[in-house]
Amino acid sequence: MKEYLEIERSLITTYRKSIWRKFVKGVRQYDMIQPGDKIAVCISGGKDSMLLAKCMQELQRHGNVPFELVFLVMDPGYNKQNLKQIEHNAKLLNIPITIFSTNIFDSVVQIEKNPCYVCARMRRGHLYHKAQDLGCNKIALGHHFDDVIETILLSMLYGGEYKTMMPKLHSKNYPGMELIRPMYLVREQDIISFQKYHHLTFLNCACRFVEQCATEKEEQSKRLEIKRLIQTLKKENPNVEYNIFKSSQNVHLRAILGYQEQGVKHSFLDCYDDWI
Repeated sequence: MKEYLEIERSLITTYRKSIWRKFVKGVRQYDMIQPGDKIAVCISGGKDSMLLAKCMQELQRHGNVPFELVFLVMDPGYNKQNLKQIEHNAKLLNIPITIFSTNIFDSVVQIEKNPCYVCARMRRGHLYHKAQDLGCNKIALGHHFDDVIETILLSMLYGGEYKTMMPKLHSKNYPGMELIRPMYLVREQDIISFQKYHHLTFLNCACRFVEQCATEKEEQSKRLEIKRLIQTLKKENPNVEYNIFKSSQNVHLRAILGYQEQGVKHSFLDCYDDWI
């Protein structure tokens, strides 16, 4: 049996409960895919986006909702070795990728203030633009459950605000386009387990400037700090991760000091007397 067939089979056997069911549940629970959608699955070369691509293939083959897929790889200026690794993995996993090149890395190399932020925005913009050119109405990213809860704590502890990573979003700059995160309920440890089980090697970070980019290193260190904090809390409370996640669904509007909506700040005092 070809290796990619074994990998596909393991998704609905060995990893049926830990990955496949959670993937399908997230897609259905947050109504991510509708009949006739054409979705660009954005592949960075890492473990998350590669697994996303396989799950989307399986859903297209065996699901009840008809939709189209494009597997999109943007080359922002990868070195040849990294690009070759992505191509090798795509062939190994039987993923028919479409590669398009940009000069993003060259464009941001001279930027001193927030180069990683600018790079991320440029990459997202290029993905939307290319997907739209290919007739897609959605792009799918590989963010998972752990990304979601870490974002909540990062926002609280370092941003002084409460917000989460949403399962889907309408694009503000590309009308008719939508971003979806089908891996929303899948745990990172299960993705790592899947990778190790099949002895797969993916890119960790293909950024050309990560060693010299203080912003990127700071972001990585903060995320690592949050991961460690969660693991420490988990020793006392095994449900802490799911409680963090649930907190974003159980916001009590009469027990918060204020909120923002479309850039406008609101205080509890605005409607305090109406609560009598």
